[in-house]
Amino acid sequence: MTRLMTCAAALLLAPAAHAFDYSGYFRAGPGATTEKNVSRACYGLSGPGLKYRLGNECDIYGEFTLGHDAKVEGIDVRGVLMTNFYNNATDSGDEDLGIEQMYAEIKGVDISPTTVFWIGKERGRRGDVHIVDTFFTEMKGVGAGAKEIGAGPGKLGVAYYKTDGDEVNAGHRLNAEFYDWGVNPGGKLSLVGTLTKATEGAKGGALSVRHVQDGVLGGANSLWLQYAQGTAALNSNFGDLLADRRTKAWRVVESIHWQQGNFGGQAIALWSQQQAPDAVTGDSLKTTSMSLGGRVSYAVTKNFKLLGELGLSQVKPEGQDTQRLTKFTFAPTLATGPGFWNRPELRLYVTHAKWSGVNGAVVTGESAFDGKESGTSYGAQVEIWF
Repeated sequence: MTRLMTCAAALLLAPAAHAFDYSGYFRAGPGATTEKNVSRACYGLSGPGLKYRLGNECDIYGEFTLGHDAKVEGIDVRGVLMTNFYNNATDSGDEDLGIEQMYAEIKGVDISPTTVFWIGKERGRRGDVHIVDTFFTEMKGVGAGAKEIGAGPGKLGVAYYKTDGDEVNAGHRLNAEFYDWGVNPGGKLSLVGTLTKATEGAKGGALSVRHVQDGVLGGANSLWLQYAQGTAALNSNFGDLLADRRTKAWRVVESIHWQQGNFGGQAIALWSQQQAPDAVTGDSLKTTSMSLGGRVSYAVTKNFKLLGELGLSQVKPEGQDTQRLTKFTFAPTLATGPGFWNRPELRLYVTHAKWSGVNGAVVTGESAFDGKESGTSYGAQVEIWF
């Protein structure tokens, strides 16, 4: 409660301090299903990028950022506080209020005038695909670093992160990023290298390569090639700090978003494979995941859009049945403009899903469809960023 009051006071005082800037994001809304006495359900397979989010989010989530810029003896100073709120249902769920980011940075010091130095809790440069709500690159945590270091054709960033945890789950992480490398007209390349070490001695490493091509159909195309081993994760973060070097993962992600007149959208194709020793036999086992899907938006008028989203995903654990999921959503939507990215959006939606190879585990929220292989949900939702 004390934390909540402190954050609320900060938000109330912010408008009076003209040096502050304020931004945020949240999503919320009521949901229901066609099953009697079950109010809410969502559909997704286990794994990043395997849950298509339109009309398929069972939580309430928001993040709210206060930033303050100042000039102190010729040095650019910025402080950032981002709070977040999460509820896994509606008013009846488990509420959690936390600190997502809290850091300070300076730029303009005499030893390197163009470099930004920072310390605190932050989440750095991220790379996501919005329709699956997944950050395929996310260097977040408590740490210290420097970025915007001029390095030939691009820029360099380095950062060290530490997680305390307990004696088993504590570890160190080093990220090095080379980005804004213009390799072709309208195209930029970024590379992120990751080294991790658990307190117990296990080590890991990861490499992520991303190419972004702007100007494709009025939008952009992104391609990720990623590899991780040991205690490092594919998204350039900590992985399982108990894993040894027999644990490996590969991932390829292709995503495009576009806007052509009234027609906009985003699509994704994903392939990933994870290899890890079996907990009982020690044999190396592979799990292969694939997903293909997209969301389209058509503006009937300036402020009224029709949204549709289709996602097909599957997971194949070695020696087990293939898990498959197909999810479709239709959502009449009010928005501030006709574009795919115009927000806020106020949506009504109907979502239908079919699955096989899993015994109800595809459904999150309440166990609405145990013993069945299809389900339908409906409701209303707002999504806004500002």
